[in-house]
Amino acid sequence: MKIRNPIIRMFNVTKRFGKKNILNKINLEVNSGEFVLVSGPSGAGKTTLMKMLYLGEKVSLGQIIVDGMNLARISKEKTPYLRRKFGVIFQDFKLIPNRTVYENVALVLEARHEKPTFIRKKVMEVLKITGMDTRINSFPLSLSGGEQQRVAVARALVGDPAIILADEPTGSLDNDAANIILDFLLQYHNKGATIFIASHNMELIKNKIKYRNLYLNNGVLEDNKIVNT
Repeated sequence: MKIRNPIIRMFNVTKRFGKKNILNKINLEVNSGEFVLVSGPSGAGKTTLMKMLYLGEKVSLGQIIVDGMNLARISKEKTPYLRRKFGVIFQDFKLIPNRTVYENVALVLEARHEKPTFIRKKVMEVLKITGMDTRINSFPLSLSGGEQQRVAVARALVGDPAIILADEPTGSLDNDAANIILDFLLQYHNKGATIFIASHNMELIKNKIKYRNLYLNNGVLEDNKIVNT
C-alpha cells in the first residue's frame, strides 16, 4: 500500500474580493513530489489559488495547511520560514531592473544571510542549469523575454525549494523556449520537488509525465484527477 505524504491540504477554501467569490469551497490534498497542472480559463482563480499557498493572498474562509503549518495560525515571525519552502516563477518575471542577472538570483540567498562563498556557488550552479551563466553581468531589460524567464526560473530554484509555483511560465514563449522551461522544472521535480504550474497550455506536458490536473472554472474545482498513470 502506497503511503500518502500530503504537503498541501485545503479545507473548504474560499477567497472573496468584495462580494464575489474568486475561489469557492476548494478541497484539495497534494502529496509531496507531485506534479500539478492548474488549468482553466482566464479569471478562473488559478493565480489566486497559488498565491494563497505562500500567503500572497489570505484565505477568506476555510484552512490551508502547508507541510504541517496552518496558514491561518502562522505568526509573522514564522512567515519567512514558510516562504522559504517555495520558489515562485511569476508570469511577469518581477526581475529588479537595476540589478544584474547574478544579483537578481543572489538576492534570495542574501535574504537568508547565507555565506558569500555558498551564494556564489549556488547562483552559478542554477545559472548554468538555465543557460544564463554567460549573462551574469547583464541587466534584465537587455535580455529577451525567454532569457528573462530563464533568470526568473533560476531565482525560483536557487533556494532548493520544496514547492515550486509557476504562474503561466511559458505564456509568452515559443514552443522551443517553453519546452526548455518545462525541462528545468522537471529536473527539480525528479529531485523530489512538488511542482504547481498554472497554464492554459495542457499540451505542454501531455504524455511527458504523470501529473495531477486541477481544472478551475469560475472559482470552482471541477476536476481533480491523475493523468498519464
